Amino acid sequence: MSYVIISDCIDIKDGGCTLVCPVNCIYEGGRMFYINPDECINCGLCESICPVDAIRKISEVTEEEAPYVAVNKEFFEEKVTGWGMPDGWTKEYTTDQDHPQIANFKTKK
Repeated sequence: MSYVIISDCIDIKDGGCTLVCPVNCIYEGGRMFYINPDECINCGLCESICPVDAIRKISEVTEEEAPYVAVNKEFFEEKVTGWGMPDGWTKEYTTDQDHPQIANFKTKK
């Protein structure tokens, strides 16, 4: 089981989670960060440091936030970035691109 970043990260992108991740499995998109579920080692450091509480264990994602499990996974697939499993974030794997659901997300005002 891995962790997932949910809607609370959209347009916030604090980035503290990326600094503590021991395997660099958190990647930056245009409006939010994404966790590569195939690279995550389930240590929970990212969840413990997120100031906006935007990271959850997949088993603890609410029904309302359930689509974000697929959003994080699909971000790395051909239909979005095509990165697959890059084996850890580097500057080469930063983009202004987002999963279509995030790109079209309307923030509540």
